[in-house]
Amino acid sequence: MTAVRRVLVVGGGIGGLSATIALRRTGVDVDLVEKNPEWTVHGVGIIQPGNALRALHELGLAEECVAEGHPILGMRSRLADGTTLLHDDTFPPAVPGLPPTNGITRRRLHDILVAAATRSGADIRTGVTVSTLDERPGEVGVAFSDGAHRSYDLVVGADGLYSTMRETLFGAGVKARFTGQVAWRINLPRIPELDRMWMFRGSRGSAGFVPLAPDLMYMLTIEKVPEGAPVRLPREGLAAVYRERLAEYGGPVAEHRELVRDDDEVVYRPVENVLVPPPWHRGRVLLIGDAAHGTSPHCGQGGAQAIEDGVVLADEVGKGLPVEQVLDGFMGRRYARCKTIVEGSERIGRWEQDHSLDIDPDAAAFEVTMAAMAPL
Repeated sequence: MTAVRRVLVVGGGIGGLSATIALRRTGVDVDLVEKNPEWTVHGVGIIQPGNALRALHELGLAEECVAEGHPILGMRSRLADGTTLLHDDTFPPAVPGLPPTNGITRRRLHDILVAAATRSGADIRTGVTVSTLDERPGEVGVAFSDGAHRSYDLVVGADGLYSTMRETLFGAGVKARFTGQVAWRINLPRIPELDRMWMFRGSRGSAGFVPLAPDLMYMLTIEKVPEGAPVRLPREGLAAVYRERLAEYGGPVAEHRELVRDDDEVVYRPVENVLVPPPWHRGRVLLIGDAAHGTSPHCGQGGAQAIEDGVVLADEVGKGLPVEQVLDGFMGRRYARCKTIVEGSERIGRWEQDHSLDIDPDAAAFEVTMAAMAPL
């Protein structure tokens, strides 16, 4: 088998863009296709823990993300009353000269990654999907929705939690699973003294604040759906429902509860995850990011792991090895790490839904942190 020289990346989210940038830095020719013609992103903000900044530093983008975001120095957690302190931790930095963690709006991160992918010289096409894959000796033939036909040494499926590439490779039975929780988020003016994540532990989950910029933060809530309440909610009335769900919280959450007024500003999603059994490839087609290992947001590792996937894949490709060895090397470095993170985050979520379970959420969080901060 020949070394990887031409790659198709399917999906222009965090994982796909990171893989594109990283692969171009090794000199590989990369085509990127994104199905959304507008290439918009949905969400409020994202946490970039130390390992995410470390991976972004490898791409030459960490400093720009920090400049466009807000440092997060640690985490302070309290009970739902808003005053009873549980933990007050300061995080160590992973990259000298950078904060330990960064908060950034989803839009600003997207713009940074898109600009870097464009500068890299990748061939980027939006509003285009993969129609068929044809595995042939030494290559994959790909037909696209715009009528084009091209061949590649490797195809990378980075098309998210509801990946069509995953279904193509592994069938409809391997899909995202509802964890029993839902997540709420909304951007609000930043509390002036907010320099770390503030979390408040409630009876059905947790609520908190994350800084995103000098003037901006987001409020988030992860909770078990109340008994008898629907999981899916219409957009109309979302703000009112969110205010109701925050009723048990005191302190800063209660103070900001009444700012939740605009339905269109509220981002509401069921929390789902997926962990594709190894290997994450069939022939020369590989899944990365949420398509392979989508995790719940409890440890802030979803985007971080997608960026790491791109960095590690490019590192393996850069060794000049045949495709089979590249994929084996990638899986050897990624599967156990991502499994620990997906399963550890899920354990925290199960405990939040039922405190009688024999689960130590702090131990689970520590295990995830250690796995995430281990060398790539």
